[in-house]
Amino acid sequence: MEIFTTSHIRKNILTGEEVLVSPHRTKRPWQGKVEDEIEPITISYDENCYLCPGNTRANNEVNPNYTSTFVFKNDYAALKEDVKDLKYSNGLLEAKSEQGICKVVCFSPDHSLTLSKMEVKDIEEVVHTWQHEFKTLAELSYVNNIQIFENRGEIMGCSNPHPHGQIWAQNSIPLVIQRKTENFKNYYKQHQQTLLEAYIQQELELDERVVYANDSFILVVPFWAVWPFETMIIPRKASSNILHMTTKEITDFATIIKRATSIYDKVFNVSFPYSSGIHQAPVNNETNLGWHWHMSFFPPLLRSATVKKFMVGYEMFATPQRDITAEKAAEMLKEINTKLQ
Repeated sequence: MEIFTTSHIRKNILTGEEVLVSPHRTKRPWQGKVEDEIEPITISYDENCYLCPGNTRANNEVNPNYTSTFVFKNDYAALKEDVKDLKYSNGLLEAKSEQGICKVVCFSPDHSLTLSKMEVKDIEEVVHTWQHEFKTLAELSYVNNIQIFENRGEIMGCSNPHPHGQIWAQNSIPLVIQRKTENFKNYYKQHQQTLLEAYIQQELELDERVVYANDSFILVVPFWAVWPFETMIIPRKASSNILHMTTKEITDFATIIKRATSIYDKVFNVSFPYSSGIHQAPVNNETNLGWHWHMSFFPPLLRSATVKKFMVGYEMFATPQRDITAEKAAEMLKEINTKLQ
């Protein structure tokens, strides 16, 4: 369409936020910061790694000789369990204490692996661990929101290269989850189907941004994507959280996670950095009508293994902006996907 060849604004139907797309800027020369080449990790055990089996962490606790996944409370957690209920109010200045718990999830004992290099059966174990932790944390009386996420790569601020992610559970519900909850509810009330059910139907019909699909999930570059090669994994069957998957769906979820991360590694032939996260309904005993959980990947690399996207200037003060269109990014990812089959 002609509109997609010139500057235009796209709307994120989940949050109501907008992104400015400027496809004509893809040809601009780059004289900005260039990152170091991403070196692959080849050793399966690192005696200096805080997360490897049997090693001593920074707080002097010793990891067990785990053989699958391993979960522990973050030694330097951003949220604490033993917090008093405190409030501060002084005119326009307001603050309140926040109670929560942060956990680290080691995906594998093998230091050299990433999700893209793991076997599907081993990623299934990661999914089972996520489910167990989600269920356990949701039973805590003070927890209303649970965020599962992974920061992969030094560029994303990952402090340890060992394959791992995190889970933060807290009392407050973050603003982005509040917005999605409201939009999911409003759409469901009006249409009697979830917003993402309707969205994936349209994406599958258009077949412009769907990168990969299996029986239970689709991998799509969202129409409103902000990051250059942003993708979203959406379950075909609507559910509020990851606890309701069948055995087949767990296998399909693990398969599509491996496929997505494997595709990324082929974009610039490096271990692709990203932040990924699973958005699920709050666990606040509300109905949370129309919620449809999903997983997003936000990778920063833009033009090569050493050139990344920066959120600065206009994007910090106005709205996100991207050059490469979602359709072009999807085309590139789909081409890689066909070569992986």
